[in-house]
Amino acid sequence: MKDSASRDMLSWDESVFRDEQIFEVDHMPEKFVHRENQMNTFTFALRPAIRKSRPLSVYAQGPPGTGKTTAVKVLFDELELYPKIKTVQINCQVDSTRYSVFSRLFESVFSYEPPSSGISFKKLFRQVTERIVEDDETLIVALDDVNYLFYEKEASDTLYSLLRAHEVQQGARIGVIIISSDPALEAISRLDSRVQSVFRPEEVYFPPYGFSEILDILGVRVKRGFYEGVVSEDVLNYAATLTAEKGDLRVGIDLLRRAGLNAEMRAAREIIIEDIDKAYESAKYVHLSRSIQNLTDSERGLLHVLVDYSGERAGDVYDVFHEQTGLGYTRYSEIVNKLEEVGIITAAYKPIEGRGRSREIELLYKPDAVEVYLDRYSVKL
Repeated sequence: MKDSASRDMLSWDESVFRDEQIFEVDHMPEKFVHRENQMNTFTFALRPAIRKSRPLSVYAQGPPGTGKTTAVKVLFDELELYPKIKTVQINCQVDSTRYSVFSRLFESVFSYEPPSSGISFKKLFRQVTERIVEDDETLIVALDDVNYLFYEKEASDTLYSLLRAHEVQQGARIGVIIISSDPALEAISRLDSRVQSVFRPEEVYFPPYGFSEILDILGVRVKRGFYEGVVSEDVLNYAATLTAEKGDLRVGIDLLRRAGLNAEMRAAREIIIEDIDKAYESAKYVHLSRSIQNLTDSERGLLHVLVDYSGERAGDVYDVFHEQTGLGYTRYSEIVNKLEEVGIITAAYKPIEGRGRSREIELLYKPDAVEVYLDRYSVKL
């Protein structure tokens, strides 16, 4: 007969997880809560598509981890029930140019990828618009993390092509949703005047979830993802508190998954506060991890330099960067601006005695944390 101590321990083939996928950040919840007002705005703007009219544009903004992407996925799942509506959600961290955006649209419309070379944007655009007219479909495009199109100076051209499609191809019905996770981005004012004249979106804001909302959402995931008794009320409250401090629901979801793995490492049937604390050391970097994952090799190359030279003047950092990559100052300056906009570095001007001012480039995260994720996603240049 097993004693009480052994009963409290997991055997090698047991788990604290009922369903570990519940704690994937991209997992779709069965019920999407605490965003009713935002969903009402989306519904109002997109309802004309059901009547075969062009829907209104939508501009959704708010900090990371506030439900913007999930809201659009929920809405698109509902719209897919209508046979003449096609929805496409594009990750602009990955597809950050007008051409790559329309390549994803081509793939969605034709169910195969466009040729990797030899096709101009004009031809790509024409084939997409002709097809949706031929099929009598309304195409609704969500540009998720559209701030990356702005960082690459591709936003105006991309939106202009989408919003003017009906003028180039008579009968083309395309609705546009842009989603920004950069609180400092003033998207409308940064668009060209030619785009501002036609882009008059319904604006919807996603504020950070409050503590009680976080507690509710994480509580549902705990019930569905863990076996009964794995997470106590005190542990759940502690996890929700840490999540609220970060203002990013993704932190809490990842935190619970890592805490569960920590408990299993101890062969324990219950998550304790120490498991949460240990998990938080990694979960708090969810934004950094996702940002580095979607950078180019040269952008990661600059971060590699800054691991050792954070806080140095821009000119000194450039000397090292140029020596390692061979890239010129113009490209270096573009990368600095992008990394600052993404929220990985600061590049503030500071006075230099007798020499005017110079930008000082500094990491916003601990260098060793940056290095961990660089090693995970890239090879040093």
